[in-house]
Amino acid sequence: MFANEYDVIVVGAGHAGSEAAAAAANLGSKTLLITMNLQNIAQMSCNPAMGGIAKGQIVREIDAMGGYSGIVSDKTAIQFKMLNKSKGPAMWSPRVQSDRMMFAAEWRSLLEQTENLDFYQEMVAGLLVEGDKIVGVKTSLGIEVKAKSVVLTNGTFLNGLIHIGDKQFGGGRAGERASVGITKDLLNLGFEAGRMKTGTPPRVDGRSLDFSKMSEQPGDINPSKFSYLPEIKPLTEQRSCHMTYTSLQVHDLLREGFDKSPMFNGRIKSIGPRYCPSIEDKIHRFADKDRHQLFVEPEGWNTVEYYVNGFSTSLPEEVQFKALRSVVGFENVKFFRPGYAIEYDYFPPTQLRHTLETKLVNGLYFAGQINGTTGYEEAASQGLMAGINAHLKVHEKEPFVLKRNEAYIGVLIDDLITKGTEEPYRMFTSRAEYRTLLRQDNADFRLTPKAHKIGLASEQRLRVMEQKQQESESFVSFLKKTSVTPEIANPILERKDSATVKQSDKMFKLFARPNITMEDMKDIPSVSDFISKNELGIEVLEQTEIQIKYAGYIEKEKNNADKLNRLEGIKIPENFNYFKLKSLSHEAREKLDAIKPTSISQASRISGVSPNDISVLLVYMGR
Repeated sequence: MFANEYDVIVVGAGHAGSEAAAAAANLGSKTLLITMNLQNIAQMSCNPAMGGIAKGQIVREIDAMGGYSGIVSDKTAIQFKMLNKSKGPAMWSPRVQSDRMMFAAEWRSLLEQTENLDFYQEMVAGLLVEGDKIVGVKTSLGIEVKAKSVVLTNGTFLNGLIHIGDKQFGGGRAGERASVGITKDLLNLGFEAGRMKTGTPPRVDGRSLDFSKMSEQPGDINPSKFSYLPEIKPLTEQRSCHMTYTSLQVHDLLREGFDKSPMFNGRIKSIGPRYCPSIEDKIHRFADKDRHQLFVEPEGWNTVEYYVNGFSTSLPEEVQFKALRSVVGFENVKFFRPGYAIEYDYFPPTQLRHTLETKLVNGLYFAGQINGTTGYEEAASQGLMAGINAHLKVHEKEPFVLKRNEAYIGVLIDDLITKGTEEPYRMFTSRAEYRTLLRQDNADFRLTPKAHKIGLASEQRLRVMEQKQQESESFVSFLKKTSVTPEIANPILERKDSATVKQSDKMFKLFARPNITMEDMKDIPSVSDFISKNELGIEVLEQTEIQIKYAGYIEKEKNNADKLNRLEGIKIPENFNYFKLKSLSHEAREKLDAIKPTSISQASRISGVSPNDISVLLVYMGR
């Protein structure tokens, strides 16, 4: 039934598990993906969308390294938007609305076409550990499967408990049972566990909604895409979302059920996502607000099911229904299913190394919501990194770790293992101190060569990236060397209310002016000829514009990153005894001993470790 021994077993087939299994198998490891229901691979349990602020950058990073999330998102998108275009390029974030059923089907199809990957449908109820090393898993039927490494990506299923009003029942997702056994094994091995909460809104019948009373939210006129692969094409047709609002009347109707809300009556004791609060939490915390936005999002091309974004709730279903019927456009709404909250076990991620391998058990990796994160994108990126590192460990190769100045994925993992999290962690651009370097447009420049070196990104990906880079550098060089006369430049400058010039100057200087765009530059015949002759695509034009307009900011961040990397290079021995350094503060000794940072740079990011403590460590390390 099974191979004698697998290189990698991945437990759970959500976004983290799917990326982990694909990465390990594509790198050449004999891989087994075990999940409780093979019909629900890569299920979008909550919002039918991928990307968004900072999350879109993560999806592009996954794609740049040879992961599948970007490809699947593009193939199953029903709407594309580039968010934050009014701000600087460090903030631009791609997002797609997805066809939920197509998304899961496409993921399954890609996984089934992946060599070295086996599947099995059953619950994993325990771990097989010998000494401090993982040797396999045990299923609920008592079957033991041997492996050299195991990646746990259990999502919300570990002792999952669903709440709807005063009703509660075990489950990892609506209509699916919870997973039991793994938490107990991990606690027996010495791991620390906690509980977290998340929630989801009602799904409603679009035929019962009056969209004419709502404001339409269409996609971009010229949609882009996530994947850097040229054969993946942008959307030519899109579906709109719609927006409406709650009201004081809606809030009053919701308050009627607060006494039965598991959030307020103490039944839910765990912490939910701060940045995606339930509707009852919003009403309670922001009592001065008389309305909140609701985004009405289609679940696919050929379904009438809609997702009510902004109305996440665990109130009794009759309260949800009554309140929603008072929302403009929802007067005759029919439910497909009510919203609910779910509590589940997680394991504080300070128990992990940068590779996502656990410190306590050799060859055991955690990825996704088991680490206290929220969001498909955060989960998928951890799955990708855990799958890569599980493969590398088994084959006795150097680990693959991304630094904070190299990727949002690097920021995410470093935040988790250095700072931990007591509430569901969500990525934001503000978390990345080098966000001007970590833009969505250059993820391929940053990461494709690294992923190609370990064998994950294909030769084709590398060639596409190198061509784009060469074309962009050539265009920048042309603009730096070529001059433009006042006769050609001044009409453009006058049109943009920009100071005119009296003599010829390099086009680079003209383009560097904040109000001059690529479209303006195309009015210069020599620029237009260069673009046409070299057949430069939109991505190259965008890259060139950013390199010219933000050259100063980019250079400054590179210099700051170099300083960080110098501290990153000062390594701390793995079993270093901090308690022998009496000059360290008591809090620093405890925090450093618990987290065991691998470098001075990581130590400096631990909460409770002061600059003075870092100075003590530097002196001791001979710096």
